[in-house]
Amino acid sequence: MSAQPTLLLVHGAWHGAWCWAPLKGILEARGWTVETVDLPTVHADDIVGLHLADDADAVAQAIAAIDGPVVVVAHSYGGVPTTQAARADNVQHIVYLAAFALDVGESLLGAVGGVAPSWWVVDGPLATAGTDAEPAASLFYGDLDAAAAAAAVAQLKPQSVLAFQEPLTEAAWHSKPTTFLVTGKDAIFPPEAQEGLAARAGSSVQHLATSHSPFLSQPEAVADIIEEAARA
Repeated sequence: MSAQPTLLLVHGAWHGAWCWAPLKGILEARGWTVETVDLPTVHADDIVGLHLADDADAVAQAIAAIDGPVVVVAHSYGGVPTTQAARADNVQHIVYLAAFALDVGESLLGAVGGVAPSWWVVDGPLATAGTDAEPAASLFYGDLDAAAAAAAVAQLKPQSVLAFQEPLTEAAWHSKPTTFLVTGKDAIFPPEAQEGLAARAGSSVQHLATSHSPFLSQPEAVADIIEEAARA
């Protein structure tokens, strides 16, 4: 296998591979091979009825398609299917970016208290993010300028609510080394909760004073953290 791993980037809820563009460009300019995945509970032609297992299968397939070692980088909800799927032999490290490093039997909905947060808009089988009182721009992109935040919000898509309800049956962090980036100005995921998950997973912990989306607001700093983990 190649000495240098491929980096696989897994986006969070409502997002897509588009959100990695600044970070991906920086990493590729530094000599890394970078792959991304669009999770089917957001990006399939028909997302109704799709659930966590579909996303985990997509991550597993992306890992299997890479010839050589892999470092999986997951953001927010993306940590859930990554945790389910990343036990493959060629996975060298997992980097959780303000991500849910859950354990077997846990679901995202359970991790946030068992009730959908006030800023989730659930419409039957679908959920969107952000309300007039709690806009997505402030929740996800509080440290971006208004134009950049608006451009990102315009690309958010509905997601199947089943993705948030299904519990994990595997937890890769039990057998894989992990790094956890705690986002200190996060309006969605309290830093204290992030610290708790990182401690439970035995992660190496890094900190940035950013919103929930540091790959957009501080991509150079995030690239540094990923490189350090990938070279460990």
